[in-house]
Amino acid sequence: MISARCNQIFEQAILDYHQYNDINKAIENPFTSNSRDNLLYTKCWIDTAQWHMEDEIRNPDIAPTEALVWKRRIDKSNQERTDIVEDIDAYFYEKYINVTPAKTARLNTESPAWAIDRLSILALKVYHMQEETTRTDVGEYHLLQCSEKLSILLQQQADLSLAIDELLEDIEKGDKYMRVYRQMKMYNDPNLNPVLYNNKK
Repeated sequence: MISARCNQIFEQAILDYHQYNDINKAIENPFTSNSRDNLLYTKCWIDTAQWHMEDEIRNPDIAPTEALVWKRRIDKSNQERTDIVEDIDAYFYEKYINVTPAKTARLNTESPAWAIDRLSILALKVYHMQEETTRTDVGEYHLLQCSEKLSILLQQQADLSLAIDELLEDIEKGDKYMRVYRQMKMYNDPNLNPVLYNNKK
């Protein structure tokens, strides 16, 4: 099942990142270049670094100029994340390109890779909520609340994993079909964002 492999790679990427816990640490991807597993690992590493960028920008004492630096880094990270999700969808599209959809085949509301994107974020939530359940500087109520939240996250992870596997199984059987959509984020494109292209004049 693909979801089990995704969860395994996501856990590895998160643990590898937290050996250094450094947003600026360059990724050291252990998987073959351009492989599916390489894409999954890179995607989760980006998510993990961005998770910590989001923490930094929420510091109430942050200087406005520093916040702007973080905001632009987060924008860049979001674009990288979107690009790699689309590459993962392209992988699945090519994998099932010879499957002839049934006449009754339906399109899913979400592509496989965007569901896998949510699975990567869930892996991060599980990791960091687990951390909260082992803190020694908080009261029992905090630990209990976080333990309850962790249980919900784990159930959500199991449910989403099953849904992803069922979606891919339906695509493989021809009961559903998929397309690869490029997000075409206009605000990052100097030719499509009016503030950017008017600034060049």
